[in-house]
Amino acid sequence: MTTPAANPLRLYQRVAAAIGQAIADGRYQPGQRLASERDLAEEFGVSRPTVRRAVIALEMRGQLEAKQGSGVYVRQAGPPPPVTRDLDIGAFDQAEARRLFEGEAAALAATLITDEELVYLETLVAEMNSEELTKEQSELADRQFHITIAQATRNSAIVRVVENTWDLRYKSRLCMQMLEKARHVRKRPLNDEHQDIIESLRTRDPKAARAAMQTHLGGLIENLLLTAELEAMEQTRERLATKREEIALRAASAAK
Repeated sequence: MTTPAANPLRLYQRVAAAIGQAIADGRYQPGQRLASERDLAEEFGVSRPTVRRAVIALEMRGQLEAKQGSGVYVRQAGPPPPVTRDLDIGAFDQAEARRLFEGEAAALAATLITDEELVYLETLVAEMNSEELTKEQSELADRQFHITIAQATRNSAIVRVVENTWDLRYKSRLCMQMLEKARHVRKRPLNDEHQDIIESLRTRDPKAARAAMQTHLGGLIENLLLTAELEAMEQTRERLATKREEIALRAASAAK
């Protein structure tokens, strides 16, 4: 695999494009384990976080699949696995876990975060809200925002927990669909909520940082609840419409 040539695309996108092309060319076969993060970083001459973002992007596109404790594999060809009812609550579970873990991570980060990291968070918020970015790029910037706060705790176990909890969404198609629908019912812009988190971190106030993060993720939970409510109402309307049609047909038959 050759190192991607310089071009206007973001660095992680170039790495993702090169890995994706290697899969398309058959250099990585379905079911084959991807090279380690360290090896890929050396191969492309980039940092390991850049490789991680590229891998996440390819997971989102359905080309790669991360298996806990085993590695990252090329997805097998064929139809997606059947959806089970257990995944219906995946979005709620994921959001609740994030509110719990990331609230405490933000509180700890407030005591340790550097000015450089605060500037980087500002950059990520601007990136998230750029009209030039695709939805995938915006979501990766959002993920990096939360991972950067976890990294500011200087605790690798906390970073891993936050990464794994965030990435649970990619393992459930229903979770992804629910989160996507919830994006459209948000009452307050995401950039405002993220800016509140940054300001609380800037004050080095753990309580304020915890509250800002929990408010942000609590808003996500509220959006999910509203989304579920709207879907339930729509399903009820559809059932009633079907029932009306059945009754109308019976009435018409009886009148003949």
